[in-house]
Amino acid sequence: MMDDAAFSDPARERRLFASRLFIGSLATLFLSIVLIARYFDLQISRYEDFATQSNKNRVLVRPLPPSRGLIYDRNGALIADNRPSYNLTIVPERSENTEQLLAELAKLITISERDLQRFQKNLKRRRPFEQTTLRVNLSEEERATLAVNGHRLAGAETSARLIRYYPYGELFAHAAGYMGRINERESQTIEAVKYSGTDSIGKIGLEKFYETQLLGSVGSEQVETNAQGRVMRVLDKTAAESGANLTLFLDHKLQRAGFDAFNGELGALVAIEIETGGILAMVSTPSYDPNLFVTGISQKNYDNLLYSKDRPLFDRAIRGQYPPGSTIKPLFGLTALNSKTVSSSFTIKDNGYFYFKGIERPWRDHNFAQGGHGDGVDLAKAIIESCDVYFYELGVRTGIDMLSEHAAEFGLGHKTGIDMPGERPGIMPSRAWKKGARGQSWFNGDTINVSIGQGHMLATPLQLAVMSARIASRGDVRTPRLVKAINGVETNATDIVGKIQIDDKHWDYVHQAMQDVVHSVRGTARSINTGLSYKIAGKTGTAQVISINAEEQYDSSKLDKRQWDHALFVAFAPVKNPKIAIGLILENGEHGGSSAAPIARAVFDAYMQSQESTTVVNR
Repeated sequence: MMDDAAFSDPARERRLFASRLFIGSLATLFLSIVLIARYFDLQISRYEDFATQSNKNRVLVRPLPPSRGLIYDRNGALIADNRPSYNLTIVPERSENTEQLLAELAKLITISERDLQRFQKNLKRRRPFEQTTLRVNLSEEERATLAVNGHRLAGAETSARLIRYYPYGELFAHAAGYMGRINERESQTIEAVKYSGTDSIGKIGLEKFYETQLLGSVGSEQVETNAQGRVMRVLDKTAAESGANLTLFLDHKLQRAGFDAFNGELGALVAIEIETGGILAMVSTPSYDPNLFVTGISQKNYDNLLYSKDRPLFDRAIRGQYPPGSTIKPLFGLTALNSKTVSSSFTIKDNGYFYFKGIERPWRDHNFAQGGHGDGVDLAKAIIESCDVYFYELGVRTGIDMLSEHAAEFGLGHKTGIDMPGERPGIMPSRAWKKGARGQSWFNGDTINVSIGQGHMLATPLQLAVMSARIASRGDVRTPRLVKAINGVETNATDIVGKIQIDDKHWDYVHQAMQDVVHSVRGTARSINTGLSYKIAGKTGTAQVISINAEEQYDSSKLDKRQWDHALFVAFAPVKNPKIAIGLILENGEHGGSSAAPIARAVFDAYMQSQESTTVVNR
C-alpha cells in the first residue's frame, strides 16, 4: 500500500487556497460596493421620493367642505338650514378587501341594496384615497356599534357632515329648490376641487341659481394616520370659507296664507312688492317635501312624485303656461286708449255675439245665453263686467301689431329675467311668431281670439303678476327678484329699468275700472269685498281647457273636473298707493271671481296685517 503523502502537493494547495481567497475577496468587495451604492441611492439620491411615499402611508391631506350659505326670508325666518349628519365612509385604499369590509359592515348595521348601488356608482368617480359615502344619517346606536368594532374595520370611518335641511318643507319647495347628490352628468361639468368633501349640489330653484354664492370655498387638513387609516393627529389645517347667506323678499306669512288658501287644489300664485319688484310670495301647489332629495330619494318616493297626475314637481308659478283669459283686458284697454283706437266714451251694443265681415261663425260672449251686456257698453263697463264682445271689437280696431308690441312692454311673451332657473317665456302671438312657429299667415280671427286672452296666447302666473305690478305702478318696469341681499348687502337689481309711457288720465281710468271689478255691484270679483278695510283693484279671468263648439254651452256637470275651465285673477292693493300686486291661476277653478279672487284676498289680508303690525312696532 502506497503512502498518502506521496500524492499530496502542498504548493499546489497553497496556490489554490490563495486563488479562492482572492476570488472570494473580490466578490465580497463587489457586493459591498453594490450594497453601498444601493444604500447611497436609497438614503441620499432618492431620499425625498421614498420619504414622500412613506408619508403618503401615514400623512393624509383631507378636504374640509365649507358650510353652505343659509337662506332667510325677509323677516329672518330660516328657509334653508344646515344640520349635522353622521355618515359612514370608506377609503378602499385603506382596506385589504373592500368586499369583505362591506360584508362585515352589513352584519353590524343596516345597509340597503340602494346604499350599495349608490356607493359603487360614486366609487367610480372618486379620486385615490378619497372618502366615499356608504351610509348617511347614522343613529347613535349605529355609531356606537361601529366604534366598538372599529379595530377590525380598516378603511371604514364615521364622520360628521352638515346636510341641507328645509324647515318649512313643502311651503318653499319650488322657490328655494333643493340640494341633491351630484350625478354623473354634473360631475363632468363642475370643478372637482371646489366640490371636494361634498357630494351634493343645488338642483333647482334658488339652490341652483345661486350655487356659486352658496357653495363657499373648500379648505383642507393634513392628518397623521396609523396603519389602519385611523386619524392620530392633525398636522396642519386651512379653514374652509362658508358660503354666502341669502336674504329673500319672500315672506313666510304671505307664502303660508297663499298656500293654505288653495286648499289642496292645483294652481299657482305670485305676489310682487311693487316699489322694488321683489317677490313676496311664490306658491305652486301641490308641492312636495324637498328634504326627501337631500340624501337621495328612494325610487318609490320619486316615482310617486314623478308620475302623479297632479305633477307636484312642476313649478306652475314660472313654468306653467296658461291662456290668460280676461285678465289681459285692462292691459289691452290701456293699449287702445293710448293709441287712440278707442276713447273712454266709445260704446257698443252687446247682444252676446260678435260677427266679423266675411266670417259666418260668430264669437260669443260668456253670457250670450242672457243676451249679452246690452246697450252703451264702454271700456269701463267691459272691464268691470268682463264683456268679451267689446274686446272683440277693440282687438280688431287696434290690430295684433299694436297689441303684441304693448303686451311685451308689460312683460308678456318673453322671460321676465327673474333669478330662478327654468322660467318659460309664454307666448304673445304676432304675425312673425305665427309665421315662424306655425308657418301660417295671421288672420283676423286670430286677433279676435287674442283680444280676450285666448287662442295662441299663453302666460305664466309670474308674468301676470309682473303685468299687474306695471299697471299698478303706472308703467314702472322692474325685473322681478327673489334675493334681496347677499351676506347682508342689498342688491341693486330692483332699480327701474324702463318706463311705459301712457297718459295719466288713461291710468286713472283703468285703475278705477279695476277697482270697480271688486267694489261695484256689477263687478265680477265683488264677492271678495265684504269686510275690506282697504281697496283692491283687480280683473278676473277664465281660460278654456277644452274647446266648446259655437252651438254648445259649457256645462261642467257633464265634464271631468280636469276639463273644467281655469280660473284666473290679477290685482293690486291698496288702490291709491299700490304696494303689492298679484297674479294667480286656480286650475279647473271655473270662475275667477268666486274661486281665484278669494285666494288673492287671503294674501292681501296677510300683507295688510303685516304692515299694520310693523307700523305698531315702529311707533
